[in-house]
Amino acid sequence: MQDLEIYIRDLQPEAVSGWLAGQLDQLELDDRDASKVVKGTGYYRQARLRISLYPGAFGKRFTCVLLEGEKLPWNTDLECARSAWRSMETEIRCSPGDWKEGDPVEEEKWWRLDSRGEQKVVWN
Repeated sequence: MQDLEIYIRDLQPEAVSGWLAGQLDQLELDDRDASKVVKGTGYYRQARLRISLYPGAFGKRFTCVLLEGEKLPWNTDLECARSAWRSMETEIRCSPGDWKEGDPVEEEKWWRLDSRGEQKVVWN
């Protein structure tokens, strides 16, 4: 099973549904209330995937979006973040992919996609 994880700053209600509706074959997600945990499902190339939104990540301004399934529309967190950025035009962050459990978080660099472009930054 694959999983992709991105973080969306100041997520607007129904923004994730609007984005994913154009990427998936089918979507069942009620994200009208962006202040609570939301769980949903979707289908991509006939494979079911789970969608979870966790508000309040990293200083409360970010919502974690987690996609899990056998087939996903993107191969990496960065590809997923780029797609979300094109749709929502708000700051998106994701792991660069080389972090491993146990690595110090304070030194970790994340991809930040925003109006300034794509940059690797320390989260703070």
